Amino acid sequence: MIRRLPVIPTIIVLIAVGIMIRLGFWQLDRLHEKEGELARLAANVSAPMIDFPADRLDQSNLFRPARLDCRNPAPAVMAGAGKAGFRMIAECEGGAKVQLGTARDPMTKVTWAGGLVTGSIGQVPDLRPMIVTAFDHSPRELMLVADQPQAGLSPNPRARWTRCPTTTCPMRCSGSSSPPLRW
Repeated sequence: MIRRLPVIPTIIVLIAVGIMIRLGFWQLDRLHEKEGELARLAANVSAPMIDFPADRLDQSNLFRPARLDCRNPAPAVMAGAGKAGFRMIAECEGGAKVQLGTARDPMTKVTWAGGLVTGSIGQVPDLRPMIVTAFDHSPRELMLVADQPQAGLSPNPRARWTRCPTTTCPMRCSGSSSPPLRW
């Protein structure tokens, strides 16, 4: 007796194969978008200095040199910075944030009266759990990462174009002439 091909499981498998093929083409389309984004970020590192943008969610100026006249800053708060210790971040009048430097000691206190700050545009640390960030793709707020640390703080890591983060662009790393930006 000849056994019949199961119809419903076969249809399900064929639909799954079609979805996988479509996802593969989607990833190839995304590769071109990602390469364009990486080229823009690489250009931002060496672009001319600008005033810190009023739109603190516009990611097009990320890693670009900028200046900010920070008036009446609130007391600096700490945020984790991995190997560097703790970031000292002050909020200026109007809501702009400035990373003044880093400190290894969690008891470090910084008194800063504000003033003109130059540095690179970075993102405010995201304190949300990783599972939340996986589903919420809203842009992170921008801040100015100061070139010169305030008294008693270590310098901020400089923006530099070094190596590729494997979670965001593994295909770009192999054979790339200009790897993406890392802090």
